[in-house]
Amino acid sequence: MSAYYIGIDIGSTAAKTVVLSGDAVAEAFTLPTGWSGKETAGTIRRTLEEKGYLTGDHRCTATGYGRVCVDWADRVVTEITCHGKGGWALFGRDCTIIDVGGQDTKVITVAGAQVKDFLMNDKCAAGTGKFIEVMASRLGVSLAEFYALAEQGAPLAISAMCTVFAESEVISHIGAGERREDIAAGIVHSVAGRVARLCERHGITGDVALTGGLCDSRYFIATLSGELGRPVASHPFARYAGALGAAIAAAGKDFAGVREFSL
Repeated sequence: MSAYYIGIDIGSTAAKTVVLSGDAVAEAFTLPTGWSGKETAGTIRRTLEEKGYLTGDHRCTATGYGRVCVDWADRVVTEITCHGKGGWALFGRDCTIIDVGGQDTKVITVAGAQVKDFLMNDKCAAGTGKFIEVMASRLGVSLAEFYALAEQGAPLAISAMCTVFAESEVISHIGAGERREDIAAGIVHSVAGRVARLCERHGITGDVALTGGLCDSRYFIATLSGELGRPVASHPFARYAGALGAAIAAAGKDFAGVREFSL
């Protein structure tokens, strides 16, 4: 029977799970974190049991905002370490990894699958994916619709550094009758600008790779590339980087290049 190495990344918005078998991803799925990380961890466990991954030889590592909720995991590891391992495995080279999460943004320098340095900004949500999610709701659209609007807009200035004041600026734009396309573009440029400034404080080594929930947005990637003045790479599996890194930690090995995906 194959050994299974399970990585669980419970973030503030979404919980990602990756199961490795050898050097291939046997399973990967996402659940909303909801109001209780403990309940989400229980749902993940039941799902893994139903799929047969908790029978026989298996090891589990938990990471992320709600990692302590996975009390049945063999170990917990910080998200910095897991995003470093997972990002290096996905991109297969030394680089600077940017993870824009729901409640914080991390800039991580990795070399040889090891984290060499990092900088994290969790003082305010204005530079995170949660701000975009809240603002999309304020505009009355889904995230997919929000990015589609932003691509058609001319960005309006949103200069406040605090989430509350930034939201007030957005409300003022809405009240002034500005186009939703222009407001959406301004919000994306605002978040990308904050992320770029965090990168400047940290310093960039090698190529730049994006992980986390915003890695699926071509518009955000293009905007961030423009703010940084250099291309930003992504990967179809990049939203799972933290969970993948946790699975690698469970396996007790580092490797570059995941052989196959099962999304």
